[in-house]
Amino acid sequence: MAGNTFGSTVRITTFGESHGRAIGVVIDGVKPGLPIDTAFIQQELDRRRPGQSSVTTSRKETDTVEILSGVFEGTTTGTPICMVIWNRDQQPQAYERIKDMFRPGHAGYTYLAKYGVSDYRGGGRSSGRETAARVAAGAVAKSFLAQRGVHIYAYTLEAGGIRAQRIDLTQIEKNPLRCPDPEAAKKMERKILRVKKEGDSVGGIVEVVIKNPPVGLGEPVFDKLEADLAKALMSIGAIKGFEVGRGFAAARMKGSENNDPMYFDTKLKRVRTRTNNAGGIAGGISNGEDIVLRIAVKPASSIAKPQETVTVDGKPATIAVEGRHDPCICPRVVPVAEAMVALTLLDHLTRQQLLKRKTKLQALRHDIDLIDTNILLLVAERQSLVEQVGLLKKKRGEKIYDPQREKDILARQLATARAFGIDPQFIRTICRAIFDLARTTQRKLSKGALA
Repeated sequence: MAGNTFGSTVRITTFGESHGRAIGVVIDGVKPGLPIDTAFIQQELDRRRPGQSSVTTSRKETDTVEILSGVFEGTTTGTPICMVIWNRDQQPQAYERIKDMFRPGHAGYTYLAKYGVSDYRGGGRSSGRETAARVAAGAVAKSFLAQRGVHIYAYTLEAGGIRAQRIDLTQIEKNPLRCPDPEAAKKMERKILRVKKEGDSVGGIVEVVIKNPPVGLGEPVFDKLEADLAKALMSIGAIKGFEVGRGFAAARMKGSENNDPMYFDTKLKRVRTRTNNAGGIAGGISNGEDIVLRIAVKPASSIAKPQETVTVDGKPATIAVEGRHDPCICPRVVPVAEAMVALTLLDHLTRQQLLKRKTKLQALRHDIDLIDTNILLLVAERQSLVEQVGLLKKKRGEKIYDPQREKDILARQLATARAFGIDPQFIRTICRAIFDLARTTQRKLSKGALA
């Protein structure tokens, strides 16, 4: 199965199934010597784990992370980091009754059509449980970004048609919906519990805000920052829509309304915008303003309400999905969205650092090339002077070759070499080559070849 790896310079590969022995992730491309906070990784996993409240699944998983490789004495070694989360509360028997029926909204049919086999135990790789591995990897990325002052906040902006009317980031973790508006959160919870009793589910919108992003992240054509962020977030199973900045609302605006007026911030010493309709990204590259993203989260597909479907051999059937499922996925999507955004930013930040290093390297090599050219020009100029000295000596009837002169030159150059800490043997080799070239010219002069 392809498509299990995400990223370019910093890459993650997730593995495992919902009701298999474990799920996990391998992170490659992380520099050595960086601190790893296992407690923070576990904290992020606790935010995503099931069984948190009445608006999430009742499956009981501790989601305890175990780091198998890539970390020694609390820091990265530069080798692949492998983290595993053992499944403790699998109940594959809950799917025995419906294993030969396709669940509407799930990937059972498309997996079977593509691979010829489909894991009916909670969807296998297509299960939302796979996202725990992403959160573990994202926690590593978030901690590195935080060291640079970059912070990512996601929250439930809307659920069940109820939208937050104010954004207070301090309230996000204080209610089960992870909503920045406490009053809206209460209304959302009541709506979700009512729908849950009906055997149904609701969707919503999760908003992500990136504070203090570096300027210059993103590539201007196919790897635009918003394009990679869209891929990162749309790769989460329940996501059906993505927008940045004003998003689809911009389609109903005039250019004069949508454009962000610009000014120079003398305190920050960089260009800024007075509004942020672009959502912090212009031309596919971050401009330093807050990056604002929104994703549409579909209602959970596994519902107890009877639905029309077919069996694997094409016979009509009615299905009611039993078991433990989320009536609203939004609260648990929040940490997953943060993780995928963090991984995307770290990947692009690493790319940018490589670009700067490459630019500096190119500049240094350019200077070296100039020096090499100048050396050749000086050698050519020296040969011209050698010819002039030889012609002058020949005209006077003097001996052209002067071994004492070579000794004097070598003595001066060796003294200079010692002053600059240059290997004397290297200087002797250089001088010998120059003297040999001069002697060749002098022999030709003595024979009249250069007359």
